[in-house]
Amino acid sequence: MAFEDYKQKDSVIVVYTGDGKGKTSASLGLMARALGTDFKVAFVQFIKMWEVGEHNFIRTIAPIYKDKLDFYKGGLGFFDAGELSSKATREEHIAEARKTYDFAYNAATSGDYQLVICDEINNAVHDGLLTKKDLQLLIDKKHPQTSLCLTGRNFPKSLISKVDIATDMTKIKHHFDDKLLANKGIDY
Repeated sequence: MAFEDYKQKDSVIVVYTGDGKGKTSASLGLMARALGTDFKVAFVQFIKMWEVGEHNFIRTIAPIYKDKLDFYKGGLGFFDAGELSSKATREEHIAEARKTYDFAYNAATSGDYQLVICDEINNAVHDGLLTKKDLQLLIDKKHPQTSLCLTGRNFPKSLISKVDIATDMTKIKHHFDDKLLANKGIDY
C-alpha cells in the first residue's frame, strides 16, 4: 500500500503499561507534543498524591499555556505498596479514585480537550479502586475528537483490542531491585 493510501484517525487511544520505568515520562512527552500542536490537554493523576517532579513541571508551565492545560491531581498514594502507601482506608482510596475518574470521564467525553492523559489509571483498576468496566466505559464513551492516554502497570489484556497504540515498558534492570530507593528528578 502506498503512503498516500493511508488514512488518519480523528483521535487515538494510547496505552503505556508494563513493569518498566517511563510510562509517566512518555505521557509527559505526549503532553508536550500536544501542547506544541496547540491542543487543549487534561493531565489527570490517579495515584501520586505526594509532590513529584512532573507535578511541579506541570504547575510551572500551566500559566504559559493558560486555558490549554488542565491538571487534576487525585489519588491517595499507592494502595497496596506496604510502607509506601498512605494511611488512607480502602474506602477512602476508592472514593478518591472515583472523584478522579469522574473528572477524567467528564474531560474525555466533553469534547473540550484534544488529549486527556489518565496517568496511573491502570494501577487504580488493577488495585480494585476502579473497575475494568469503568476503564472500558472511558474508552468507549470518549469524544470522537479526543485522544486518550492511559498509563500504569497491568493494563487489562482483554481491552487491548480497543486501543490504537499499546507500549509495554519492560524492565531489564532497575536499581530498586538492589534495595536502592528511587532518585528524585529521575524516578519521580
